[in-house]
Amino acid sequence: MSERRKKIGDALKRAVGVEGSFKEAILPMAGYNSASILFGGSGHIISLYFLSFLTEVEGLNVRQAGMVMFFAQIWDAVTDPVMGIITDRTRSRHGKHRRYLIWGVVPIALSYFMMWNSFGISSAGNARLTMIYYIVAYMFFNGAYTLVCVPHTAMLPELAPGYFLRTQYKSVEYIMNSVGMVSSFLLVSFSLGFSNMEILNPGMRQKFSILGLVLCLWFSLPLILTFKSTHEPSSLDMQLPPLSVKELFDEYRLIFKNKAFRQYMGISLFYQMARGFYSNSNQYFIRYIARRQPLYNIIMSVAGIAEASGFPLNFWLTKKFGKQRCGVILSPVMIAGIALNLFVSPNQSTGYTVLLFAAVVIYYFGYSGVGFVSTTIQPDVTDVDELITGRRREGMIGTFNSLIKKTVSGFMSAFTGFILAGFGFVTGDGTLEQTARGITGLRITYIYLPIVLVMLSTISIHRYKMNKKEHELIRAVIAAKKENGEAELTADEKRTLEQISGVKFEDMWIGGPEPARR
Repeated sequence: MSERRKKIGDALKRAVGVEGSFKEAILPMAGYNSASILFGGSGHIISLYFLSFLTEVEGLNVRQAGMVMFFAQIWDAVTDPVMGIITDRTRSRHGKHRRYLIWGVVPIALSYFMMWNSFGISSAGNARLTMIYYIVAYMFFNGAYTLVCVPHTAMLPELAPGYFLRTQYKSVEYIMNSVGMVSSFLLVSFSLGFSNMEILNPGMRQKFSILGLVLCLWFSLPLILTFKSTHEPSSLDMQLPPLSVKELFDEYRLIFKNKAFRQYMGISLFYQMARGFYSNSNQYFIRYIARRQPLYNIIMSVAGIAEASGFPLNFWLTKKFGKQRCGVILSPVMIAGIALNLFVSPNQSTGYTVLLFAAVVIYYFGYSGVGFVSTTIQPDVTDVDELITGRRREGMIGTFNSLIKKTVSGFMSAFTGFILAGFGFVTGDGTLEQTARGITGLRITYIYLPIVLVMLSTISIHRYKMNKKEHELIRAVIAAKKENGEAELTADEKRTLEQISGVKFEDMWIGGPEPARR
């Protein structure tokens, strides 16, 4: 029996792409990535339901719902960079980043519950007061999310220094993200009607309140497991330079000198913008154009399966050809899935229903490849930053992971609302009818803008050139510099570092005589 279990375990590890024993390899990866249940699930539910919850259940118009999203993301854009500075400068026996995970448990739980329950404010019929309440609730959640997301992301380059070890950690993160998305989606869909979803209306406030209570616990408790499962060296003896407002701006200015970082930003920014427009328009499209609202939860379940099914291919392509290949191959697939929606019709024939399902499956399968590129290259950007500055600034790099994932997606929610409002799109009146102009606005946010943004993301993927051999060179020269005070490189190796970093060799820490360069 033990031999059989070993074979099953080995088969599972090969499928996931993990090397090493269960205790030494899988448990640390699973423990670290338990928090990804929060990161994958919470935003997924917000992108699928929150905008339509505000308009169809809580009585806001699309412009007011857009304002909720907009102000919450303005706050997010302020708190994310600040958190990056804080976590990089934290002295603690638990390490620079780890303790924030346990501090975030209660704020995450409380704020997520507030996002789905106005405590009777919306029932009174004052739309402006309801809007203000949800702005505050969403700002609270975004602040709590930043408190844990930035430090969690910043921990990975230290936990997994190797090129493919990071890919393995990120593969497990991908799986745990999917667990968060699927599990939270099932909790929502079973309550709202899985095979025959109810049309959203104000009478469903209590259901959403219960969902908020269940989900807030489901998302917050994994943070405790991640805290217990991870270990960082103490940072009590860390030496820190003084910090002023000028120094703060200089810290982030240095990040944008990094060419690899700018390319990573382009890939992530454009694909998250595409995803944001698509996800926030999705329920409106299925309700008002496809006229298949009762099938919504089934459609999105199929979408989750389609995205997860892309993982084996993405991992194999990454390990065989490098971290960019899956995005290069699957981004056209993603575009094709979006474009198929041009032919979706309210006609209730089986053929059009099949077409709608096909469009969703193709889109999410393609999306898995572009998302995998962004996920796996992010930790490597930290090493390029160290090449330039001579310092480990995981928190500051991690800031932009949070900023892109959450803030940009949130801004797309706001812009979706503003664009639809500009085209006269009407919600909350119980009718399925929209003007031709309103339908055009919905097609813009659901089809045309996402296609353009995926194209821009694909161009950014083609521009990103760092591979395993070059990453190993970067790690080796950093180690040599720290040990010997200098790193001996050939002319070709210097040119390689300059091409990756976008900075002249003599202007980088690695090429200078001093221990570290600001």
